[in-house]
Amino acid sequence: MKFTAGSRGSQLALWQTEYVRGLLGQLRPDAVISLELVRTTGDRITDVPLSRIGDRGLFTRELDQAVLSGTADFAVHSLKDLPTELPPGLVLAAILEREDPRDAYLNAPGRPRDLAGLPAGAVVGTSSLRRRALLLATRPDLRVQDSRGNLDTRIRRLAGGAYDGAILALAGIRRLGRADVVGEILSPPDWLPAAGQGAVAVTCRADDANALALVGVLDHPTTRSAVLAERAFLRGLEGGCQIPLGALARISGDTLALSGFVAGVRSGTLLRGEREGPAGDPVAIGAALADELRARGAGRLLEEARDATGHDGPAVTPP
Repeated sequence: MKFTAGSRGSQLALWQTEYVRGLLGQLRPDAVISLELVRTTGDRITDVPLSRIGDRGLFTRELDQAVLSGTADFAVHSLKDLPTELPPGLVLAAILEREDPRDAYLNAPGRPRDLAGLPAGAVVGTSSLRRRALLLATRPDLRVQDSRGNLDTRIRRLAGGAYDGAILALAGIRRLGRADVVGEILSPPDWLPAAGQGAVAVTCRADDANALALVGVLDHPTTRSAVLAERAFLRGLEGGCQIPLGALARISGDTLALSGFVAGVRSGTLLRGEREGPAGDPVAIGAALADELRARGAGRLLEEARDATGHDGPAVTPP
């Protein structure tokens, strides 16, 4: 049977899609899977900070359309890029076993290999409001500079002295075989990743029984439970624009423990919380933690984020 996989064209996106195709090739050798490359809004706009573009479907919208139109039978994503509400007709058909969800600090040549060793005034590159908030919460004496581009591009800029250090997702670094550039791994509970970070997701049409049966074998129930809690927390706090927010769920036996935070874009206020519950009810746990943080003042921080970005939706019209 023939299928088409939709993917972005970046090196990491292609790695993830080829990984999915490889697994399916082992489990379903009768399936012939071709590749459809799709360029997304986030791929086209590379000279504007992510927080000014808008966060709903930035790296997924065109892939969604490819699947819904039948150009692709399924699409492979970094789960953290997927909006918490998928377009009607699409489902999260599989969430693969998660890689390490933590962030990593990369140092420029000759610079300290850990954040604590950086001198005051040093420049750290990141395009993430979440990473900016966490960094300045611990090192307000550092300077943060926006950094866009794929992994290799950012590593080249770092090597060329554009920054003293940079912060990226450890999973992507490892998947592309560049663990050698990691200076320090930034770990919970102090440093929380983006919701769903490190997990690969596959979406397909809800009425496509053949595609659902094909990719469903890749689903990892423990990872799904953890990231559903994180995404429920994110959904409960979304203000329609990019916000500094992180979450990480861990499962031990039948218990799921969720840690999360939301931060002010300008004030530097960082509000943290934790919640535990049955691993079989992840969405309720995530929603409960979001409600708790709202009761403790998260709404004010969300308003701050809206004011800082100046919009409730995309601020840049895709070309």
